[in-house]
Amino acid sequence: MKTAVRIQALLFGLLLSVSALAQTTTQEKLDRNAQAALDALYVSSPGAKALAERAKAVLVFPDVKKAAFIVGVQSGEGALFKDGKVAGHYSIGGVQGGLEAGAASYNYALFFMSDAALQGLLDRRDGFDIGFDPNIVLVNVGASKQATAATAQADVYGYVFGEQGLIGGVSLQGVKITQLDR
Repeated sequence: MKTAVRIQALLFGLLLSVSALAQTTTQEKLDRNAQAALDALYVSSPGAKALAERAKAVLVFPDVKKAAFIVGVQSGEGALFKDGKVAGHYSIGGVQGGLEAGAASYNYALFFMSDAALQGLLDRRDGFDIGFDPNIVLVNVGASKQATAATAQADVYGYVFGEQGLIGGVSLQGVKITQLDR
């Protein structure tokens, strides 16, 4: 048990180091990386592009890092695109429990389809919780042709894509999104 606690502490320290490095990233580089990730999603998923055409805004995290050994932690930074322009910067992070082990990185995009959903993100001073709201639908990129602009019914659609590394799964339960620049 002591070994597991030490490994968890090491993973948490590693994640804090990664977060500190991520904070030194310039906003312009973050904006470019977010746009590149979004463009890559559009190429691999025509359904995502169709959703974007109707979305009020799209929040893109181009490099979310996750490390887990029984307890998992994840973090990253992203850009909110509204009317084709960057409208803000956000961080994503969370701690999860479960039977997971490994490390991975992935891209994550949220398509806000309604004014109310977007306002929910913009108004939350304490952060926007992902994974607890039934109006958020996580879309599998391989099956995303089913989620088109014509079938969009949810307030928010989320895409996890560009996974790298090895981990028992990418879960967004318990993840919180917080605005960086107020």
